[in-house]
Amino acid sequence: MPVRRLDPILVDRIAAGEVVERPASAVKELVENALDAGAMRIDVAIEDGGRRLIRVIDDGSGMDEHDLALAIERHATSKIPDGDLTHIATLGFRGEALPSIAAVADLTIETRARNAPHGFTIRVEAGEKRGLVPSAWPRGTKIEARALFAATPARLKFLKTDRTEASAVVDVVKRLAMAHPHVRFSLSADNGTLFDYPACGADSARRIAQVLGEEFRANAISIDAIREGVRLTGLASLPTYNRGNAQLQYVYVNGRPVRDKLFAGAIRAAYLDFLSSDRHPVVALFIDCDPRIVDVNVHPAKAEVRFSDPGLVRGLVVGALKQALGQQSHRSADTNARAAIDMLTRYDGPKGAPAYHAPAPTHWDIRHSPYAPQGFAEQPQAAFHTGAPMADARAHETPVETLDDAPLGAARAQLHETYIVAQTRDGLVIVDQHAAHERLVYEKLKKQRDAAGVERQMLLIPVVVDLDEPRMNALAPAFDELAALGLTLEPFGPGAVLVREAPAVLGEVNHKRLVEDIADLLSEDGDARALSRKLDHVLATCACHHSVRAGRRLGATEMNALLREMETTPGAAQCNHGRPTYVELKLSDIEKLFGRK
Repeated sequence: MPVRRLDPILVDRIAAGEVVERPASAVKELVENALDAGAMRIDVAIEDGGRRLIRVIDDGSGMDEHDLALAIERHATSKIPDGDLTHIATLGFRGEALPSIAAVADLTIETRARNAPHGFTIRVEAGEKRGLVPSAWPRGTKIEARALFAATPARLKFLKTDRTEASAVVDVVKRLAMAHPHVRFSLSADNGTLFDYPACGADSARRIAQVLGEEFRANAISIDAIREGVRLTGLASLPTYNRGNAQLQYVYVNGRPVRDKLFAGAIRAAYLDFLSSDRHPVVALFIDCDPRIVDVNVHPAKAEVRFSDPGLVRGLVVGALKQALGQQSHRSADTNARAAIDMLTRYDGPKGAPAYHAPAPTHWDIRHSPYAPQGFAEQPQAAFHTGAPMADARAHETPVETLDDAPLGAARAQLHETYIVAQTRDGLVIVDQHAAHERLVYEKLKKQRDAAGVERQMLLIPVVVDLDEPRMNALAPAFDELAALGLTLEPFGPGAVLVREAPAVLGEVNHKRLVEDIADLLSEDGDARALSRKLDHVLATCACHHSVRAGRRLGATEMNALLREMETTPGAAQCNHGRPTYVELKLSDIEKLFGRK
């Protein structure tokens, strides 16, 4: 088959596919152009998920007749005034948005430059340009893209449902809105306005709350760190405020939203001690740096960037997040308390039946009720005498002043030999004793390891552990590293190891089960070089085996000691698996349960 030159319109359509993959891609390019034009208000409208119509209106600088004619030509841009590709200070550049969109849709641009006597309109239908026409458009630019991909049915066929495509557009506009709080953003679809974010000036936290909700801001930690000219700011959620996926992780580099593996890995590493592998934090992080140290021209859709020193940026993100989490170690997401209140007030009647709230009687005495139990007025019933309380932690035995000084209050009781109930100055705290102690032991082991290695205790009688071949192969290369963690193992014939020493802090534990669990953990990744990333998990496994188990009765002194240690231990608000260690209920919430407020 002979080689031939493709038709110019077909070339444009092929090139456009690198930039405009779906309606959301076109919206992103147009909104970024509006931001680069200095717009203070951007209104976006879509129909049928963006297939039938995409409209973007801004009040930016607009274009004159000459600029408008060039704007729809390939390789024409205003984003590189000096031709220096190493200093990109705009959001646009890579996409060549307008010619790409014009190649796959019917495009109409109506614009007017500032101080110009009138505006101009131009149309491009399926890649064919029409002439410029004078327009009465007042200010800024309006761009409409209709019948997206009508000229490329193959791409149209692979679009998702209207709802899915509309959701992608919503995500794109929200990401751009979060990075530019001084601009007003609105988005409308077939069923009306989806959102309208007023301008917030320089108040980035307020815009984040507009996009992610006030609940996120109430359960987030402020981030502000700088290293070698690179600054990191934003908000990151408490570990107990998390999600099942990473969709709500927003990262920006010089105002440009990015989805980069560098940041995904850094965020995961920072929360590694606080969340299980299937949970993800909510973050909004902004990196500001010299444009010369970052390459924004490595991805057609500008979704990825490349730093000249990626280690510096990763270290900044991990270090800043870890430091902030350590400083807020006592806080637990208030959503846990609200969930507890919701569960207590939930109506469990027949499905669909309305909840019944009986009016409170003004004069009522149980003694006058026909259903009143007999004999209660005379003497206590023996059936209700259950012996001594499970925990001797009566209020009169604890000095009142400790309630004002202790964030987690003073222990009052132990419920079901599993949960500690403590009274605070303005409410109560319910603590999961196993989850809390697990975190405390874990932090002790980490501190010992970082200081001089974990203290070991020789076993009087070594324990033999039998393992299958995959777990044995995963465990054998890690003997030296495990010894540094206080666990000394030796080969003991085919498929077996001998436990000589164990971390002293663990005390009496099931050593056989401990080794089996560690072998399972290490066998999840066949690469022995990944062991360094798993050492904290090994310590967490050790801590879990040693922690106070549910079902163990504690005295008042033990419970209060546990509470005081939680208050001084980093990350004590959640266990090693990301679950909350305590739930705090304010007195006002409790009073609402009983109708006192």
